[in-house]
Amino acid sequence: MLSEYILVGIVVKPQGIKGLVKIKPITDDPERFIDLDNLMGSTHEENEQKPIQIEEVSVREGFVYARLNEASTRDEAENLRGLLLYVKREDAIELDDNQNFIVDLIGCQVLDSKGSELGKLIDILQPGANDVYIIKLTNDKTMMLPALKKVIPLIDIGKKQIFINESILDEVAVIED
Repeated sequence: MLSEYILVGIVVKPQGIKGLVKIKPITDDPERFIDLDNLMGSTHEENEQKPIQIEEVSVREGFVYARLNEASTRDEAENLRGLLLYVKREDAIELDDNQNFIVDLIGCQVLDSKGSELGKLIDILQPGANDVYIIKLTNDKTMMLPALKKVIPLIDIGKKQIFINESILDEVAVIED
């Protein structure tokens, strides 16, 4: 089942003395924060999402700077440190074909082309040119793969399955010893 909310950012720290916060965006396009009016937020300890209003947004050097919930002082902004910011799935950007939200990929079963289980996707790195999938193998080792069509020909989000081309793993995979 797909999550109702999609993580888009984390409040890193207060910024200045007038209640602004610095947000680390968890999205390919930090500029999309400019068009957002409302978010949902929670801390790691909370299980419930609460509505968050977002105002005075700017994007600089890959970070988002904004006023949340009308925080008007540095102390009020400090209280927002670590806040996880989400959008409701129905408010999320529309993806192109062959694109998926990271939150939907994490936890997927990883299978070879014959359907044999290799492990589970536990994380995705985004170093630049292409994403790197981190897979916890059934033997408890970790494997890293580039997210390329020739390596990962099929992703079935509905079934939470990722199929990989095992014939080229020797060329592209890094497996922990």
